[in-house]
Amino acid sequence: MDYTEVERDRLAKLEQLKSAGIDPFPPRPEYRPMRILAADAVQRILAWRDALPAQSEEEQRQTWHAGKPTAIALMGRLVAKRVMGKASFAHLEDGSGRIQIYARVGEDSIDAASFERFKDLDLGDFIEAHGRLFITKTGEPTLRVDTWNLLSKSISPLPIAKEEKLPDGTVVRHSAFSDPELRYRQRYADLAVNPEVREIFRTRARIVKHAREFLDSQDFLEVETPVLQPIYGGAAARPFVTHHNQLDQDLYLRISFELYLKRLLVGGFERVYEIGRDFRNEGVSFKHNPEFTQLEFYMAYADFTTIMDLTEQMVQYVARQVLPNSTAHFRGNVIDLSQPWRRITLRDAIIKYTGLDYTLYPDAELLADAMESRGLTVSGIKTRGKLIDGLLGDYVEKNLIQPTFLYDYPRDVSPLAKSKFGDPRTVERFEGFIGGVELCNAFTELNDPLDQEQRFIEEGIGATMGDDEANPMDEDYLRAMRYGMPPNGGFGMGIDRLTMVFTNNDSIREVILFPHLRKEE
Repeated sequence: MDYTEVERDRLAKLEQLKSAGIDPFPPRPEYRPMRILAADAVQRILAWRDALPAQSEEEQRQTWHAGKPTAIALMGRLVAKRVMGKASFAHLEDGSGRIQIYARVGEDSIDAASFERFKDLDLGDFIEAHGRLFITKTGEPTLRVDTWNLLSKSISPLPIAKEEKLPDGTVVRHSAFSDPELRYRQRYADLAVNPEVREIFRTRARIVKHAREFLDSQDFLEVETPVLQPIYGGAAARPFVTHHNQLDQDLYLRISFELYLKRLLVGGFERVYEIGRDFRNEGVSFKHNPEFTQLEFYMAYADFTTIMDLTEQMVQYVARQVLPNSTAHFRGNVIDLSQPWRRITLRDAIIKYTGLDYTLYPDAELLADAMESRGLTVSGIKTRGKLIDGLLGDYVEKNLIQPTFLYDYPRDVSPLAKSKFGDPRTVERFEGFIGGVELCNAFTELNDPLDQEQRFIEEGIGATMGDDEANPMDEDYLRAMRYGMPPNGGFGMGIDRLTMVFTNNDSIREVILFPHLRKEE
């Protein structure tokens, strides 16, 4: 590797440490049993101070020292350092936050040799510091270091952000690591220097936790289904293909959990869900990544209206646990997630935003002509259902800011959904939208194996006409259905998109730890 001048200087320090018999990467901390987190240390001393009778800061410090506080250990990354003669202030950061530490040469502190090594530390080094807490004259909780050890030497300097304190007391961070492409490629550095990015992924983890909590409370069973599948299906998407050498068999990374989860309904489980990765070989955009996290659940003896109610309850439950006042701020909009979701048919929504009633045009050619006559975009050869779906995506979706369900979808873009009674061209399906983004998709699931077989045949015809997102025939799934599948409702939601809304991020790459990127030149 080519090293910078700064990195070569740090490598020289590394060799000096080794020559002095000091391991720059020891296998374990010496003071691990005494460790407390930075935030807990700050809270401990502030709680003690607040419990005292009214005293001056000097009296508080004297009272604290007279009490001979218990020695503790802090461990973390050195993020700031200021040397003043025979004393040095520094800031140590761990997963909970940061705290000031103070080292000086003296009888009640470290010896001269140890202090020289302390002065020689670089920002980014991991250390452990052992000592006692005190409050400085400026009122800052601080650890007075009596011993310390290097835990890991940093060779490459982190792009540490600068902080500016405004007259009103607020702190503004000026990040030295703000280029999105670089941040995504070096997410480890992004997380190390941008605490607000770490908070996104803490929020994401809480979203998953509380969604799971809600479903568990509704007697759903969490299960795991195959990621490698001999037949892909359950969604309109192109798969990734791989090969099993021993079996000499092509396999597909799953594009959905659906067909396997519904097999479990045949087997006697009535409520099942899975949270995991799906893989779709499609374009990359602000809301698409080739691999993403999906939540799917299936509920026997339910229809899409039951699932609609359950979806609203689940998202509202998660919002109450994660968001202040169940309110999200997304794309400049204030979104109230506590209110009932608006419910409108797909037909009425398209009429509202385009003026076109697609039910008046029974085939693709007539609908395409009607769209062109109104100046609505038509690109390529598409089925009637895909033209309708294009109207939704191009003209309706962006207007659905507050939580909204659209329902009653075309049959030919919903091969796994049950037809609406008395209207065979329409299926019992809904999609949920928040902030102009599609969040979820659900059906009254088709449980007639003969009808399902016909749908697969129609999908196959579509594939021969160039539809590379058509579902293939899955004979084992049909066999499962022929044993008898209870009526049921199914649901799928992208965890990434819900996290986008809850954390006010307009790009899916911001909420995936390691998003897919083009090959680095």
